[in-house]
Amino acid sequence: MDAPEISDLLVAYDPDTLARLPVRRSDVVERLRAAGRPGAARIAARLPARDDLLDEAAVDALLLRVHAELQRLSEEFDQGERVRSVLAPLLDALRAAGAPRPLRVVDVGCGLGYVVRWLAARGRLGADVELVGCDYNRALIESARSAARDEGLSCRFHVANAFTLREPATVYVSTGVVHHFRGESLVAFFREQARAGALAFAHFDIKPTHLSPLGAWIFHQARMREPLSRHDGILSTLRAHTGGALLSAARAGAEGLSSALFDGDVGLLPILRILHAVIGLRPDLRAPFVERLGPRAGRLGAFS
Repeated sequence: MDAPEISDLLVAYDPDTLARLPVRRSDVVERLRAAGRPGAARIAARLPARDDLLDEAAVDALLLRVHAELQRLSEEFDQGERVRSVLAPLLDALRAAGAPRPLRVVDVGCGLGYVVRWLAARGRLGADVELVGCDYNRALIESARSAARDEGLSCRFHVANAFTLREPATVYVSTGVVHHFRGESLVAFFREQARAGALAFAHFDIKPTHLSPLGAWIFHQARMREPLSRHDGILSTLRAHTGGALLSAARAGAEGLSSALFDGDVGLLPILRILHAVIGLRPDLRAPFVERLGPRAGRLGAFS
């Protein structure tokens, strides 16, 4: 399913400067219609515009509401703890290998920064860890910064390309991001992390199963208020990459890093494992990472 999500089309940025570019509502509507998404086209057609250019303030307000609903989803699915359970042993393995300090964890496409803020508040990752969130959208980053200040948290947020930071990442993480990349762009996503000098990554996304489309439809109809959230949430499930596709892209793009899938097995009750993660790290870190995973090592596939 390569049809675009509505949210992918509402904003555009200059790839070099990240300056925001104008978006024509008619272009968004036409692309959605051409992709066979008439319901999505109707949602886009109702968005405020002037002389056919989408109203950026209205778009940002909508995206803030949508991301607030995504944050609630992360809270209910305990995504902060899910990331911590993999990240903490990974950081311990890096320490044992003598990785340079600080250990900088960068969240790619962090949105409102929920995972970064959760880790800063409850992660107990150690004083040698820096937590950074990156997103292209300034409104989302400003909201993340405001929340972190209100919560008194030690973490930072940047309007930036996560792969070109002046202070490079030790570990890249993300939640619900990789399904937005298709084909060669997915391979490039992993290639950029290797080029940036990261020692490891852990990217969490929806795990496609025979039950996931129905489960997504029920959940989003029951819990989401925004029509865009309902549409994009269900489509995200349909666009989710299989574990094999993620591993293939990671191995093709992140040369020099070994990769494996965490929670890749569907099991008898796939509803209990709604996300999987593609994990990459230096080959010398494999054994210490597996050791520090402890009982959770049984949920990790083979590295290659």
